[in-house]
Order: sequence, then C-alpha cells, then structure tokens
Amino acid sequence: MRVLLALLSVVLLTAATPKRDWNAVATRTPAGAYVIGNPQARVKLVEYASYTCSHCAAFSGASEAVLRKQMIASGSTSLELRHFIRDKLDLAAAILARCTGPKGFAATTAAIFAAQPTWLQRGIEFQEANGARINLYPTQAQLRANADGAGLTALVKARGLSDTAIGACFADQAEIDRIVAMTNNVPAEVDSTPSFYINGKLVPHADWAKLEPALRAAGAK
Repeated sequence: MRVLLALLSVVLLTAATPKRDWNAVATRTPAGAYVIGNPQARVKLVEYASYTCSHCAAFSGASEAVLRKQMIASGSTSLELRHFIRDKLDLAAAILARCTGPKGFAATTAAIFAAQPTWLQRGIEFQEANGARINLYPTQAQLRANADGAGLTALVKARGLSDTAIGACFADQAEIDRIVAMTNNVPAEVDSTPSFYINGKLVPHADWAKLEPALRAAGAK
C-alpha cells in the first residue's frame, strides 16, 4: 500500500509540474549572437541570416511551428542566430531586434520577418526618395532614419519598446560594431543566406524542407 501511494505521489507531482518552454530561455555568446533554447541541447543549430533576405523570411515562417514550438521548446534543440548584414535596412532591423533584449529577440525577429514584404518595400522607396539627404547624416542617424522611414521603428514600438530605448540602441556604437563584426567573421564557406550549421557541420543552401530531416537525424524532437 505504501509503495502504491508513493508511486501515485510521483505521478501526481509529475503531472502538476509544467514542462519548461525553452523558447523563453535566451543567452548571449561572447561574440554577441543570441542563442535561443536549452544551452545544453543535443542539437545545436546555427543560422546566418539577413533581415532583408526573402529566403530567410520564408524559412522563418515555414519553420516556426516545428523548429520553435516543438524542437526548441522541448529542449532538444537550440538556435543561434548570427547576423549576415547586407545593407543599411538589414543593419537597422538587426539593431531593433536586439534592442528588445535576449528574451524578446526571437519573437521580434519572427515579427520582422513576417512583416518583411511591407517594411522592405517601404524602406526601398524611402531610400530612393530621401537617400541623397539621409546619406549626409552621421551613420547612426542614417540607420535610425531608415528604420523610421521603413516602418521598422513603429513595428517594435507596437511590441512595447519605447522611443527612448530605441534611441539608446541606435546610439550604441559598440553594439553596432559587434553586429557588423559578425558579418566580417562569417566563414568563407558561407556564401548565401540563410546558411546553417548543425552541430558544427555546414548544411549548404537548405530550406526548411531540407533542414528538418537533417535536424531529426541529429536528434531534434
């Protein structure tokens, strides 16, 4: 009887303890990249991504239901996103995504990618109309003007970021240099975005349909 009660207590305790959602865990590497998920995950996925890359946006949307809500949430997989900056709008988007901090970074990144068709076109049109004037500004002011003109600033404000916080992020030259340094340190074998490594091994030119079975073969659940 005592054994039965003890077993019942274990079952009840297990049922009452909610599973940890590892999507809520974010850590920062010494180089400044954000790692989303269990730091001790068996499967370590690294993505080189650009916010102005349509293939990156497509991957973000196609992979979210399984990669983020299953594989990362379960603790089996972590995702480290490294910036591969291609242009000023890309850099402005990276500054704003990181401005929300480690815990807000993944969700803000997903929101920026989801809205990419709108803000990217708007940003291109803004640059065409105002580029000659904006290019006379200091670099930090150029980035903020492009973010404002594209609608990126409004996007992150809608997620709770204040104008004061946004201004501070665009004024942080050390952080901007850190983002740019990630691009400067991209391995020579990475020739496009998005590019992926699974446990240190390059998976070249992969979309979600190709990457998912590779992750599962490595142990992602």
